Amino acid sequence: MLRDDLRTLWTEPRPPAALARVRRDWALLAAGLAGVALEATLRENVVWRPVAVVFAVGLCLLPLWRRTRPLAMVTLAFGSVMLLQVASLVTAPREPVGLYTVGAVVLVLVYALPRWGSGREIVLGGAVILAVGALCSVTDETPVGENVVGFVFLLLPGVVGAAVRFWGSARERQLEQVRSREREQLARELHDTVAHHVSAMVIIAQAGRVLADADTSAAVEALAGVEEEGARTLEEMRAMVAALRDRGVGAELAPPAGVADLERLVRTPGGRLRVDLGLDGELDALPPAVDAAVYRIVQESVTNALRHAVDATELVVRVAAERHKVRVSVRDNGRRTGRGRDGYGLTGLRERATLLGGTLRVGPGTDRGWRVEAELPSARSESGVHSRPRR
Repeated sequence: MLRDDLRTLWTEPRPPAALARVRRDWALLAAGLAGVALEATLRENVVWRPVAVVFAVGLCLLPLWRRTRPLAMVTLAFGSVMLLQVASLVTAPREPVGLYTVGAVVLVLVYALPRWGSGREIVLGGAVILAVGALCSVTDETPVGENVVGFVFLLLPGVVGAAVRFWGSARERQLEQVRSREREQLARELHDTVAHHVSAMVIIAQAGRVLADADTSAAVEALAGVEEEGARTLEEMRAMVAALRDRGVGAELAPPAGVADLERLVRTPGGRLRVDLGLDGELDALPPAVDAAVYRIVQESVTNALRHAVDATELVVRVAAERHKVRVSVRDNGRRTGRGRDGYGLTGLRERATLLGGTLRVGPGTDRGWRVEAELPSARSESGVHSRPRR
């Protein structure tokens, strides 16, 4: 069991999407350099002041690469600490060699190792930290108890970094499960639509066989209907395959709700908000998947507003169909409360909008409240599909 856990840790990859540098990295560098300047200027008992300043400035630069090269930065930092310790042993000065600012930089790098490193880097970097820590403890005249406390304090940022990494991985797994459920639900709805088209094709084809001998023109019309339904079925089938891939799901007996059900949705009793629903444009001819997505977006947005909109009295819902797209906007007039992170429901809706070729944006309103805006394609795809206009 322990061997398997160690093998898993050794093969653990780095966390994805690690940024090279962000604005706070430069703020951290500026703070470190300012600390070095203040300590070198104001502290009187600095040993080997020029050497200590050079070492401290070099260490302040290392956090700039703590995400992309965590093992190398830890090795350089603790190697420098070990060199200073060896220098202290050789020259035996009255005070330790180096600046106190170095300690803060080292703690940042200890945090970054389990946060951004691979399993192999964590193991090797941990060995470096333990070796240097043991060397400093053996060669230092500090009591054993203080050395133990200092060593625990040194490892504490690493524990925090590992916890943050675990929390981020767990949240990413939850988000992926939400996206997966949304894909399955979308594929289930598309499955029902395809089944409906195929049933219509069978009925029309049977009618054409009956009318073939008696009325040739009626049989031709039946064949045209089969062609039209077949084109729609191919189109919906392609969308279903793109959403479902190799996942198998069953069909729902009830058809998915759509734009026609929005009136019932916003008039559901028990809500504390007055909902102003506005529908504009040709919304009756939307593709089934887009029709269901519009309903889901409004449903989730209304639910979130009822739960989280502070001091809100009105919720404005607008659905407008244009020539090639349909726009959905839901906004409330509540007080801003600093909500800045999407919930799992909105994450699923964003995944659905992306699968359909659209976009979904969430954020604070221009004046107050919260706004959800979506833009979805309202026209059927024409890529490789022969379709005829509806009669």
